[in-house]
Amino acid sequence: MKWRSELNLEEQLKTLKGLTMDLNTEVPGNMVIRKPGRVTFNLDEIKPKPKIEQPWKKNLFERVEARAQAMQQKIDKDNLKKELEKKSEKKLPRDNLAKEWFNTENTALSTRTYLLDKLLPTLVPGMEKMLTQREKKLLTKADSPTKFDSINHLGESLMRNNPNYIKDPGMSGYQRVMRDVTEDLKMYVPDTICNRVSKLKEDVKQKRQQRDYLHTVKVKVADMRKQALQEQFDEWILDPKGLIPIAVVQNVLHEFFQKSDFELESHCKQLDISDSMGPRLDKSDFTEYISSLVADLKSEIFEELLKHLCHCANEFREIIKTDMQRQMFEELFLHCDHGKVGILDRQRTLALLEEFYDQSSQMLRALLRNPRQWPFIEFEEIDMIEFWGDMDNQKHIYEDFDKVLLKMNALLSEKHENKAQNNLLENQKDQPRHDEQKTSTAQPHPPKLQRGKTADLGSQIILNEEVREPSTEQKLYREAVIEQGVIMESILEQGSSRELEVEQRPQRGSTAEQGSHKVSSTEQRSHRGSTAERGSPRESMMEQEPHRESTAEQGSRRDSMIEQRSHRGSTAERGSRRESMMEQEPHRESTAEQGSYKASTAEQKSHRGSTAEQGSRRDSMIEQRSHRGSTAEQGSRRESMIDPHKESEQKLQRETTSKQQDRDSTSQSEKEMARKNVQKDKSCEPKSPQIEGKSWSGEFLSCNWRMKCVKFEDEEQANLIYGNSRFTELHSIIRNIQSYKEVKSRSAFNGISFDLLQFVQLLETFVGEDAPLSASETLTSFFKRGYVETKEEKMNAFEQVRQNAFRIRQGLLLKALFQKWDGDGSGFLDLEEVDKLLYTYKDGMEKKSMKKAKLHIQFPKPHPGHEVKLSSKQFQRYIELVVSELTGDEDQVLESIVEFLMNTLEKNQTESLRNCARWKWLHQIQHAAETSGVSLEPVYTETFKALTLDAKAHGNKKISAHISLLEENLLLPERGTVLLRNVACTLDDAPFVLNRVLYRDMKGISFAVVDEGKPIHVPQVQYHGNIFFWNKSHKNDYNGSFLALPLQDANMRIFGVLAADTLRDPHEINVFLPHEIRFYQGVANVFSSAYHYVHSREHILHVVVTGISWLFNITSSISSITTYFVESSPDQDSDYVLRNMMVTGQLGLTEIHTSPPTIFRKSCIFRDFLFKCIDSSEVVLASACGETHIVIPLRERTGEALGLLDVNIGHNRMLLYQEYKDLQKMMKVIYAACSEILGEFSGEMKKNIILDIEKAGEVQRAGILFFRIMLQELRECLQLLNSMDFVSLLLYEYGPQAEPNSPQDSKSQESEPNVTLVHDILKGVILFFHPELEFSDDLENWDKCKFYINKYLVERICAFDPTASHVKVNLQLIDKKIRAHSRIKVWKFGNIVIELLYHWLHICSALMKLSKKLNSAITPPLPSKSDNYIYAKMPEETLQRKS
Repeated sequence: MKWRSELNLEEQLKTLKGLTMDLNTEVPGNMVIRKPGRVTFNLDEIKPKPKIEQPWKKNLFERVEARAQAMQQKIDKDNLKKELEKKSEKKLPRDNLAKEWFNTENTALSTRTYLLDKLLPTLVPGMEKMLTQREKKLLTKADSPTKFDSINHLGESLMRNNPNYIKDPGMSGYQRVMRDVTEDLKMYVPDTICNRVSKLKEDVKQKRQQRDYLHTVKVKVADMRKQALQEQFDEWILDPKGLIPIAVVQNVLHEFFQKSDFELESHCKQLDISDSMGPRLDKSDFTEYISSLVADLKSEIFEELLKHLCHCANEFREIIKTDMQRQMFEELFLHCDHGKVGILDRQRTLALLEEFYDQSSQMLRALLRNPRQWPFIEFEEIDMIEFWGDMDNQKHIYEDFDKVLLKMNALLSEKHENKAQNNLLENQKDQPRHDEQKTSTAQPHPPKLQRGKTADLGSQIILNEEVREPSTEQKLYREAVIEQGVIMESILEQGSSRELEVEQRPQRGSTAEQGSHKVSSTEQRSHRGSTAERGSPRESMMEQEPHRESTAEQGSRRDSMIEQRSHRGSTAERGSRRESMMEQEPHRESTAEQGSYKASTAEQKSHRGSTAEQGSRRDSMIEQRSHRGSTAEQGSRRESMIDPHKESEQKLQRETTSKQQDRDSTSQSEKEMARKNVQKDKSCEPKSPQIEGKSWSGEFLSCNWRMKCVKFEDEEQANLIYGNSRFTELHSIIRNIQSYKEVKSRSAFNGISFDLLQFVQLLETFVGEDAPLSASETLTSFFKRGYVETKEEKMNAFEQVRQNAFRIRQGLLLKALFQKWDGDGSGFLDLEEVDKLLYTYKDGMEKKSMKKAKLHIQFPKPHPGHEVKLSSKQFQRYIELVVSELTGDEDQVLESIVEFLMNTLEKNQTESLRNCARWKWLHQIQHAAETSGVSLEPVYTETFKALTLDAKAHGNKKISAHISLLEENLLLPERGTVLLRNVACTLDDAPFVLNRVLYRDMKGISFAVVDEGKPIHVPQVQYHGNIFFWNKSHKNDYNGSFLALPLQDANMRIFGVLAADTLRDPHEINVFLPHEIRFYQGVANVFSSAYHYVHSREHILHVVVTGISWLFNITSSISSITTYFVESSPDQDSDYVLRNMMVTGQLGLTEIHTSPPTIFRKSCIFRDFLFKCIDSSEVVLASACGETHIVIPLRERTGEALGLLDVNIGHNRMLLYQEYKDLQKMMKVIYAACSEILGEFSGEMKKNIILDIEKAGEVQRAGILFFRIMLQELRECLQLLNSMDFVSLLLYEYGPQAEPNSPQDSKSQESEPNVTLVHDILKGVILFFHPELEFSDDLENWDKCKFYINKYLVERICAFDPTASHVKVNLQLIDKKIRAHSRIKVWKFGNIVIELLYHWLHICSALMKLSKKLNSAITPPLPSKSDNYIYAKMPEETLQRKS
């Protein structure tokens, strides 16, 4: 066989052995290199197998080849035919006369088509030939006529040219055109192939054109969107290279996609938010990146995205400004920390803040926050009487907040009255024109008129949606801040942009919301720190146009000044301005009336100390803050003011312009200008690339600032241990401990000192967001001069840091030593074994000192068998006392003892590996609890996983396990007071075990474990007579071991049983070994810790739900409260995450999530105040999207934050003082409840039972714990009062009913409601202790009721238990007495006794109602597995709503 090869000559020569050839020999081109055949030996043994071709394959190839040849021949013929036709067309030109046959008339279409197709192609040439022959006969033989039969000639011609017999007749030019006409006509014949094909082609053509058109439109839209994004890019503050961090853009898009209105949550999956601020985008990359993610968005949503980008651009400027502040404060901390110990004295810091606050001018104090009030001082530092009874509004966190608010009340009322009068006058004048425009312009008027009416009546409830929104108070406050805005101008002129920033973002809602909201909603969106009337930026803009010539009559020039200030930076307010322009049209009136009204209001709005110099200075500010364009020309200024916001608002602008044409014909040029500006579609004006005159360096330290600047002492001490060769055997254990630490990088609040995070956050809270950078610079300079430490204070700080480092180092070493000693992971060490080993230290020389150390520790109760078991914490405490008793340096003594014990313990390699694996599984159980979102299901899963993995790896057996918890037996008490319910089990046993109940009268050893408190092991269950088998399918085939272990809490109380068996194991010998039993004890111990960890968080949620419900019933300015818990990061890195556990809305209804959303730090650049609160464990006051947030941490007993409450107060700058104090009361009670819950679950505190209802159970106790602690607080306050406080209340008497003849008489009548309040409150208290007065006339006789108010009343109040079974009172009568008086009425009365008794009555009433509905009213707050979420709310209102 011949083989052709593509190998070159060199390769062929190398494959042949013994063959030599000159490699330089030229090979001719026609040479064929043949590969030599293989030489095969032993031919008898190896025979070549013939290749047999299968017949079906041969037949298939033949048929395919035949078809291919036939198709090729047909193609060749068609090509040849086309070539011949082309040649004939050149010889015979086309005769277009045949086109006359084309007629698409439907009546004869089929017939015409048939004739043209079948007859005429043959008949027409025959007629031509016949006529030609006839003419020839006539011409040649004209003198002798011959007989010529035309019919016969035509017939002969048709027969000769029959197309059935003539294969390829020649075609004339006429025939070719006729053929084309025939083909065209066939397309119009219905129900034919050509017709259907033509329709399909037409549809395809139309779809292609439509597709091309859509593609063209999409390209144009994409180009327009890219152009809009390029213009929007200029609004962002950029680094020196003109770039923006991609993480910022991703956060903006993530926040936009999370809006529920747009349903774009699926787009969030495309965002992989960067962890660092390194990667950055230029303008083109910015445009392409956003375009690729929003290409499928609708135009309306894209417009909202542009608005959102604009708002976020302004917020990013504020973030950069805050970052600059934090850098200043960080440098200040390092400067004040002379000893470099990492802490500063808290009291000295607060004293300096108070001194700076007192020395500041009134203008600056209007921006700063009072450091003498919460949150700067803690609740424990406030006197209890002052905390509960102080109603002095001057002690607000903002100076004169309530005072200015009340002052502006009269101004706002007068303003609404004037507006209502103007509306009535103008409606009477312009009624005909209003009728003509009713269709297009009637929509905005009714809400406006309604608002004017409700404002005149003084009602705060304007719309149904605003039942709880104090819109009047919000407007009042904004008017008040306007007053303060004039004071702040000298500071704000230096560059503060907070006013502009919030004014630019009126609301984060959609365009429809911004366009359709009522006037009240529009006013509420105004900035809380604005320096003008919230309506003035919109009113004066429209009022300025018809009254420009009469500027002198407009009163104070402050309106126009503030209008220009707000216009200079306003970007996103354009939609609201246009809306207000349209709303202001019905309010237009004559120039004289407008001028007189403005003059009067201007006088009222003028500053308290305004002078001629201040007026001239404000005038100069007007000129400095005017628009970049020409300020001298009215036209250019007018053009700049009518700059539009978005293309989607063109319709609203056109309606406004059409109304303006009817009302003022002189503004035609302005309307044309406005229409031109609408087409520009400019969302924002260009911003300054600087922040208050300072350029951004491009560094964004806040992102990684916490990791770079903050030292983590535990990591530093762990690194020191790693570098010490004396503890090599403990290194791996310490690494595991550090990797499974709960949550890292949280500062603990201790009330003594501040670390860097806490110090920076404190100063940031003090300065606030409205103050310029110059205020922070002034504060920094003041601190550098004033913060001086004495030598003693420096030494104390050094000692504090040293002790903290020693404590952490000691904890790491002793925890690692405990785990090495407890090789099987049981969680306990035998005290006798520990003592035996310790007494050999230094050959027993320190035995006496060690025995002395045992006298200072309280060991746990002996276990059954009289052995004392030490847990990890108890072991650490024991060794710490031993170290303290020994002489020498503590560090050296500790290291010496740890080294001695470590070297004395002998563990082989197998035991060490087993120990490492088991502790890893135990850590995973606790980690599951800490990352479960307050759910026990992950804990159960990890517990069974640890049991099965250990049984397989270290016991070579298959086990089954289940967990049973004790419950009170309510249904069948005759079968025992308690029962065991199986709450979890391994998967194979679920059908037989899960949710089954074991009673005391049934077989089983589980109740013996509960009673004795020690494990019970049954090696062979088939020979034990008291084993209850859940699976009855194997009646006589039970072979295996059974182990039951008690589940104990921190106080050694048994709450359940953990059971394991080997009934499913196929081996004959499957007994649990001693090291396995010890490990299962450790699993039970860790499961108990994880179980109580989850339940402690659940009880805290229960307390928070109760507290929030109480707060929402007495306040109306809070929009929502969101509760977050801290959890370890899923990636087990050094950071943490937040879980959104529940949200309480304006109606007081709490939505609790069954799968709480996870919040990462990298996705919260614009809401980093949440993580600032957790980092510092301090209260944070911040704003986001124009809404103010009060973020309050929930603290562990160690001072670290375990969660937070995000209190959203909407567009208010701050709550009223009464609401602010009520918020503090709620938080103080929640703090106390959290400390008590965590202390009881950890074993640090004993359970404190005060009320009878607390004995009903853990869940019921958590439901009333908030009220019980508040009741205790009120009792303590009442005990601190003296008798004169109560005697003063007895002096309130009803006066005689007479007509008021003097101011004193009218004043006495005004005090009548106070008398009623005092009498009703005291009568309500009396009814609790003397319910028999309900049926007596003495209750209505005040003179007789006085005798019940004596020195024993306070004692009885403090000893009263409203949940006791013997208490029988008429709650309806008591509620009738106290619910007639609102919370604000009691507050305004200002008497501490009435304040305390008012709360005491409501708390007692709420507790009595809860005790009557114990099972239905108090339920765990967490939803079940089948629910996505549940709603929780108190069954009854505890206090009357504020009115």
